[in-house]
Amino acid sequence: MRIHPLLLSQLYHFPMFMTKRRKIVFDNAMFILSVDIDVGSKKLAVLNNGKYDKDVSSHFGESLIGEVEERIMPKFMDIINCFEIAVTFAIRGQMLEVDSSIIDLLQDSPVSHDIGAHGYYHRSFTEISQNEAERELREICLRMGRHSIFPKSFVFPRNRVAHLDLLKRYGYKCYRGPGGFLRDNMNIERCGALYNICPSMYISLGLNPFLFRRIVDLGIIKKSPLHFWLHLWNFGQDKEHIERNTNKILVPILEYAKKKERSGMLTFETMLSAAKKAEESLNSLGLHETPIKPPLSYVDTSTVRLCTGMSSAI
Repeated sequence: MRIHPLLLSQLYHFPMFMTKRRKIVFDNAMFILSVDIDVGSKKLAVLNNGKYDKDVSSHFGESLIGEVEERIMPKFMDIINCFEIAVTFAIRGQMLEVDSSIIDLLQDSPVSHDIGAHGYYHRSFTEISQNEAERELREICLRMGRHSIFPKSFVFPRNRVAHLDLLKRYGYKCYRGPGGFLRDNMNIERCGALYNICPSMYISLGLNPFLFRRIVDLGIIKKSPLHFWLHLWNFGQDKEHIERNTNKILVPILEYAKKKERSGMLTFETMLSAAKKAEESLNSLGLHETPIKPPLSYVDTSTVRLCTGMSSAI
């Protein structure tokens, strides 16, 4: 009998999670959910005219992804707000060049979510120069600042990590490191003055609810951070499929995690709040952060002051 690759991947997580040791000790397990907003609006695809299609997805263009993200976002927000769960939303900076309902939904939410950054053009940071990465971070800072958003969490496009030295300069506290079949784990790692909120598993339509619950149980036993992440556009393109898939996949896993929270077995955290807990844990042991001090003379220090909250004149 042939085993589906997604099921095989989920099965593999058990021995991997059981053997890997925690880098930082916590009092309880943590349930962290981060959501990548790759486009955010069909209008952005019109603006770019297909220029960044290949940077966003190998299978779908910006137009379709942006349209689906705006379509599913109200449903998704209803679910997580109903559960009163704070989530990290990593939004693409260029989305703020157009009118997107997603920003309004986030800022009007009764639950205070962690609004992080996901690059500006969704270009892989491993394929752009230090100067290009700095320009993207500066533009993110200025665009988001005009909406009174000062991101502290960063999710690298395509999960390809590079130019970490720049993140601290622009006020970021944490990032999501690379994951996948061999890299997923239940850990938070300190990297200089930053915290890598390691991914534990990607939530897709192939998720097995039974195996997911067992992974949550294992995280509770080990008192480890469980960081799950997803793409909104992976839950379907039309309202019927979105409704069915979110109710089939998303609602049950949140119900299970919420049950464990009520029993005092885990806490719901954003990437940012998890990073703060990690920092508190290390500080309690006298292990204070060592800031990254790279030679970055070309960085516009006035822009950096705006991003880190030293000035409110945006």
